[in-house]
Parts: sequence; structure tokens; C-alpha cells
Amino acid sequence: MKAIIGGTGVYNASSSNEIKKVSTKYGDVELDIVNIHGEDIVFLARHGKGHSVPPHLINYRANMMALKKLGVNYIYATAAVGSSNEKYAPGDIVVIKDFLDFTKSRPVTFYEGGDEPVKHVDMSDPYCKNMREKFYEKAKIMGLSIKGDAVYVCTEGPRFETAKEIQMFRNLGGDVVGMTTVPEVILAKELGMCYSTIGIITNWCTGIKDDISIHDIQASINKNKEKMTNVFIEVFKEGLDQENCNCKNSIIEL
Repeated sequence: MKAIIGGTGVYNASSSNEIKKVSTKYGDVELDIVNIHGEDIVFLARHGKGHSVPPHLINYRANMMALKKLGVNYIYATAAVGSSNEKYAPGDIVVIKDFLDFTKSRPVTFYEGGDEPVKHVDMSDPYCKNMREKFYEKAKIMGLSIKGDAVYVCTEGPRFETAKEIQMFRNLGGDVVGMTTVPEVILAKELGMCYSTIGIITNWCTGIKDDISIHDIQASINKNKEKMTNVFIEVFKEGLDQENCNCKNSIIEL
């Protein structure tokens, strides 16, 4: 089964066929299952419907475990991000290829000892290479312009970053800044799921160019969300397998 995780402003469940509540040891999760061309696709509102949950309080472990319990193996996630790279302007779409983790207080693993033995997970290809390549291929065919690959800096939020923080992230090689990919990408790897994040540039980061504008953020999202979702669905329809990546074998046993 396949899933789409929607971030800020992207998620729209008005066409849902079924609302399903999944119980996990970490909490209950409400998911929308939509039948598209005979195939069920799971939609998850990362921040809750109505954008009611701030990024640092999202129950990431419950979300990812619920998807796994439904049999999901492939996930496309969307993320609204600010740009700290002058090459990527508001309105652009980027494919996330790596991340820098600056979160502070979130549970970032299913394996915390005790009942869950300590395990380590390989992060050499955090965002599934196969799904990234498929997205590029299908986007080109469907006329969706992709600006390039990007390194995602994940901050704790919900505040935006200072100009000096952005300067530091730039010096470390960060291209875009957001608040949600960690621990989502890590948990997906721990569960052996293929996961890819596509970023929508919504604004310049603090100190780069103009001031952040909420109107600009929403306009950038509205411009691209439908096309992006259609590309996801076309990739899903064409078919995916886990033989062209190492996502299902990411746990390193010691």
C-alpha cells in the first residue's frame, strides 16, 4: 500500500472514501483512505486536520506505526520549507536528498531499550533513491518543474529561525529549512518503508532576502500542491518495488 503525508496547507481530504482510525502503542491516528483508479492510497494530515498540532508536538511514532500497520511500504511526504539558498526561490519545488537534524525534544526512534532492544539504522540514503528518481521522471513527463536536490535542515519550531542560525545552516551545507522531516524519515527507515520528501519553497529564510509573508507561503503551496499530488499518484499507479533500494534492510544489527 502507498501513502501521502501532507504538511502545511497541502492536505485536502474532501474526496476521502473512508476515514480509518488506527490504534498503536503510541496513540491513535486518523487516516483517510482514497480509492484512485482502483488502488487505495492512504492520506495522512501531518499536523492534524485544520493544522491543529505544532511540529514539535506531532506524534510521529504513532503516525508512522499506523501507516505500517495498514501495510504501507511507500510514502511520499510534502513539506513547506524556507530557502537559505539563493538558487531556490519561493514557488520552486525541490527533492530532498539529505538532512541536518537540529531538533531538540522529540522521540526519534522506536528502539529505546527495555522492551525494544537498542538498534541502529543506516542513514546513507535517508530519502529513498528509487522514489526520488521516479518522481523526477514522472514530473518531467507531466510538466511539473523541479528546481533540484536540496539538503533539509530540520529545526524544532514552532518559531522561525534567526538570521545567525540561518547563516550557520548555510555554512553547514543546508539549502532549505523546515520543522518536520525529523524524525519522520528516521522512523520510516526503522520500519523498512521507502520514504521520499518533496519540498515546496514558500519563503526566503530570515536574513536572506525579503521578510517572511504568510500570504506568499500559501500562494506557493496552492500553486503546486495539486500537480505534486498528481505526480505522486502516477508514480504509485506505475508501480514501485523495494528491490532497487536498501530501505527495507536499513536496520544494522550489532
